[in-house]
Amino acid sequence: MILLKLSGLIDRLNERIGVAVGWLVLAAAVIGAGNATYRYIFHNSSNGWLEIQWYLFSATFLLCAPYTLLRNEHVRIDVVTSRFSARTRAGIDIFGTVFFLFPMALLILYMSIPMVQESYIRHEVSSNAGGLLRWPVKILIPIGFILLILQGVSELIKRVAFLKGLIPDPAEKKQQH
Repeated sequence: MILLKLSGLIDRLNERIGVAVGWLVLAAAVIGAGNATYRYIFHNSSNGWLEIQWYLFSATFLLCAPYTLLRNEHVRIDVVTSRFSARTRAGIDIFGTVFFLFPMALLILYMSIPMVQESYIRHEVSSNAGGLLRWPVKILIPIGFILLILQGVSELIKRVAFLKGLIPDPAEKKQQH
């Protein structure tokens, strides 16, 4: 089925991005430790280093959300849904994806694009002394939500394929690599 191949491509894309971006947490920690050490030794610091940490954490959050959805680790009400059959849970996932995930993600995507454009055109810079350009972090919003929408499409394809008996239950927790 061509849709399952598309789902596989989306899954592989978000898997690679999620694993790669996960390393940004380490980079943020190293930058934070380096900045703190520098500030302690030289009694000097830069807001730019703090902002780089914020940018890295923003990237981690926005670009790993699709990976979290892929891994079925997103927030849900397992206490309630665990009592339902796998087919009922798949139906709930389809409903939630169509009526909650897609509208929310599409609205944020739609609203973020003009903000990113304006930030880029104006060469917006942080108001903090030594602050950084803002558009590089702002562009992560539409990128993250495009990837989240794509992963939602993939999850929707898999849930429908499961209900048709074409694949095993995709809601089973995937093992970490």
